[in-house]
Amino acid sequence: MTSASAILAFDTATSNCSVAITRGGFTDGQVLGALSFDSGVTHSRRLLGSIDWLLQTVDMKISDIGTLALGTGPGSFTGLRIGMATAKGFAHGQGLPLIGISSLDAVAASVHSERLICVAMDARKKEVYCCFYRYRPGGEVVRCSEPAVMPPKALAGLINEPVTIAGDGVRVYNDVFSELLGEKAELLTRISSPSAANIGFLASVEQAAGNYLDLDQAAPEYVRSSDAQLSLVSPLKSG
Repeated sequence: MTSASAILAFDTATSNCSVAITRGGFTDGQVLGALSFDSGVTHSRRLLGSIDWLLQTVDMKISDIGTLALGTGPGSFTGLRIGMATAKGFAHGQGLPLIGISSLDAVAASVHSERLICVAMDARKKEVYCCFYRYRPGGEVVRCSEPAVMPPKALAGLINEPVTIAGDGVRVYNDVFSELLGEKAELLTRISSPSAANIGFLASVEQAAGNYLDLDQAAPEYVRSSDAQLSLVSPLKSG
């Protein structure tokens, strides 16, 4: 069991809000408590109450938390702003450091596949937020592209090898991916939204390195722009 301090993590990038208290990382840590709920994209009425309820449920106080971790997006602009404002409020009020974790990375961390991994989250406007990953021996999922936003057809056009796709974009654009990628694509409908527990585990690495956000400069990662581009790189070598 790791001796790292507890992390309070949450994500408001999608209509599903996720909150968790974790300690340690993927290999040596544990989830002390977690909950998720679908309250629409604003989360304004239930987020603070959910954090308070979770702390009480695991018999902890906010003073027992060593670090805050936030899913920084991309996702709903309103949801991300609420999440960032809440995180900054806790950080300033309790004197806690804040770590930002990509919501795309939080989805990818749940995917264990030897194929190319693609996270596709619904960006509305007939587009998806997306990023590519590789599953490295030892269990770590690492990026092999930068996050971008584009139509699902354009995303499918970039894929020329077997791929596992996760995220709520799979549900929204299942027909598009199935038609254009066929048997090349494994579509995971069960992994649709960012997990706060994953955010906590990913944040433990940043916590150990002291990589915290500047509270005055911290902002959501909106990603959306008219000229966003996404390019693949060579598969990662083992070892």
